[in-house]
Amino acid sequence: MRYSCVRRASVALLLWCIPYLALSSPWEQVNAPSKQSSQAIGSYANGCLAGATALPLQGVGYQVLRSQRQRYYAHPSAVSFVQRLGELSEQYLNTHILVGDLSLPQGGRFSSGHTSHQTGLDIDIWLRLTRERLPDKQLRTPVPISVVNIDQYQLLKENWDARHFELIKMAAYDSDVERIFVHPVIKEKLCAEEELGRREWLRKVRPWWGHHSHMHVRLKCPQKSEYCKPQAAPPEGDGCGAELISWRPQPKPQISSKMNKKKRKVMPVQCQKMLENI
Repeated sequence: MRYSCVRRASVALLLWCIPYLALSSPWEQVNAPSKQSSQAIGSYANGCLAGATALPLQGVGYQVLRSQRQRYYAHPSAVSFVQRLGELSEQYLNTHILVGDLSLPQGGRFSSGHTSHQTGLDIDIWLRLTRERLPDKQLRTPVPISVVNIDQYQLLKENWDARHFELIKMAAYDSDVERIFVHPVIKEKLCAEEELGRREWLRKVRPWWGHHSHMHVRLKCPQKSEYCKPQAAPPEGDGCGAELISWRPQPKPQISSKMNKKKRKVMPVQCQKMLENI
């Protein structure tokens, strides 16, 4: 009788663990970068990262959030970008930036949170501005600050700061930046505030859901990363017209009864070889 109870308990525990095991990613089992030369491999949402560099957890003008998740590794170009942006924020905006997810020690897929961030070229910068450095406890469990009222699809004026505009613009002017993703309402605010003749940087700023408390910065493929797959260039223009209007909430379409089956992506050969050594 006692054995039966134990066996039932073990089965229940196994069943409870199955969803977690199914969602886990082998890339999250790696604790250190590979010893290869630095290479961003594959696409932003289907790739890996050789020879990663760890972003120092504290630096001039920035702090790294939730370092316990080991998502502070990146291609050296991304590390340099964060350090540049931190210094500029400290010098010109009188604030420092809070850095969210970059990539895992060897890139690859996260079990939760993102489908991109796989090649060490994606960086999340929180829109929570603070001059004071956060203590360790707050860095481990930080509280985000949204600048958008999601339900009403409008800016939260009490949370918006003129420095948000300058920070996003400052990042967009960096020559290594390919795109910056922000909530469509934030893009609308940027479009409304920028003057004519100075709008070229707005082309890089792309509307995307979910980015209401942080901006997602995506860098170009580095010159020496021959296996890095670049994204198509953004459409011409500042993206502030009909394209942006199209993001405004529309009546929800009826859901089709047919399930859309997504094709499983095949990882680049170089990433498959890295996985074999994990």
